[in-house]
Amino acid sequence: MSQRDNAQEPARSQQDAPVEPEEPVVVKETPLPWKQIAPLVAMRLAEPVNFTLILPFLYKMIEDFDVAETPKDISYYASMLFMSFSISQTLTVMYWGRLSDRIGRRPVLIAGLIGTLAVSILFGVCKTFPMAILVRMAAGVFAGNAAVMKSAMAEIADDTNRSRMMALLPLTWNFGSMVGSGMGGIFSNPATQFPGLFGNSKLFTYFPYLLPCLMGSTIAAFGLITGLLNFKETLIKPTQPALEETVGSTEATPLLAQSAATSAAPAKQNSIKSLLTPLVVRVMVTNAFMCLAYTMCDQLYPIFAATDPRDGGLGLDPRSIGLSLGVEGIVVVYIQLVVYPRLERKFGVLYCYRRGLSFAIPYLVSMPFLSMIALHLQTQAGTSAMSMLAEKVVMWVILMTIMTMRITSSVMAFTSINLMITNMAPTRADLGFMNGTQQLAMSTVRIFAPIVSGSLWSWSIKHSFPFPFNSHLVWMLSAVLIAIVLKLSYRIPESVNKFAADQPKPIASVEESDD
Repeated sequence: MSQRDNAQEPARSQQDAPVEPEEPVVVKETPLPWKQIAPLVAMRLAEPVNFTLILPFLYKMIEDFDVAETPKDISYYASMLFMSFSISQTLTVMYWGRLSDRIGRRPVLIAGLIGTLAVSILFGVCKTFPMAILVRMAAGVFAGNAAVMKSAMAEIADDTNRSRMMALLPLTWNFGSMVGSGMGGIFSNPATQFPGLFGNSKLFTYFPYLLPCLMGSTIAAFGLITGLLNFKETLIKPTQPALEETVGSTEATPLLAQSAATSAAPAKQNSIKSLLTPLVVRVMVTNAFMCLAYTMCDQLYPIFAATDPRDGGLGLDPRSIGLSLGVEGIVVVYIQLVVYPRLERKFGVLYCYRRGLSFAIPYLVSMPFLSMIALHLQTQAGTSAMSMLAEKVVMWVILMTIMTMRITSSVMAFTSINLMITNMAPTRADLGFMNGTQQLAMSTVRIFAPIVSGSLWSWSIKHSFPFPFNSHLVWMLSAVLIAIVLKLSYRIPESVNKFAADQPKPIASVEESDD
């Protein structure tokens, strides 16, 4: 063998050697920046607490106003209270979102909390229905913080931790709903419920619903103080110096530092026409229909729960209604912090959205059938105590199972739609507009949802129509809407799983530039 052949032999052996497969790149999740997240969560908590604390006692409060001709008409007046909130929120939410894009997230959030604190106290001293309407409208004006907080949360996240961080907002909402519902049910009418403590209080005797509202305003005050002392502005403005110089480049602020380092100035806002692409409109439409279905039943539930079983309700008192709304919060923490992030990382946001919608249909269909058990309990009042207790336990076990399905569906669907809307923003400068537009669509739907559900509920229980036009009507209509949304969701592309603002932008080719 020649020297040339000997020299080529090692080269052939190297080429013939098996190529080892490359190990998959494991992207480590960036630690959550709790110094920014904690004050955001504290500020977020105020809105769900103050929104839901009125639900357990709303039926009794409207009874006290003496505006309804019969108990079957109470749902109509309750829907007017919900609608007044949504009208004012719809008229102002886009203003708050766009304003936060210009002056920053922090001042807008602080203004919203100050308003929430004030109107919460005012609602507790309402003695007439018109006054309650005016206070609820004022509450809606200051209810634009949700969209602003989504933008702020997206700005302090990156691709490795965005799903976990965005999931904290609906988690806070659900936890706050649990706290608010519990407070409203337990502490309403304290002079009667706690005569040893408040029996001699003229204030709480004359204003039976003031105590839970004062407690809600205290939580708003806590969020306000926390935000003033600890929350730092997340919006990077052109005149603002690079954040590495002012804050420092740490793992706690990955996205902010990255944004400041990679660009001298933030991207300009796109025009409204360019932002409302066919895909954005399609997702917004599914969001609106989904919100309509959930809002109709979420705002009907406290009326349904308080209605006499002979009229298709459950006949629960305010404390039991608060308990039924609050106990599901225990499930929320596990679903929101453990289950959802794992599913989102493995299957994507769109998959989670579809699974959440799938859970909603059995919950909506089965809820009104509980009235049959409640009616049986009411008509069997003379039976043995043990038998009554056993049947009541069965009813509560079924109710809690259905409520668990409800909260699972709500968490997965709303967390997913929030992420999809955020992911579709082409630049960070458009986050406020995108989240504000979503909030506008939801607020618009919430104008009509309460009056539709309240009117249909009142109409259905006043007449003796067969299934599904009896007390099942609103629940079945909502189930049909969710089924439509689920079908429409299969026309949404997988691209919504990625945060568009961080994706590489298309660059004109060299040939095009030469031309």
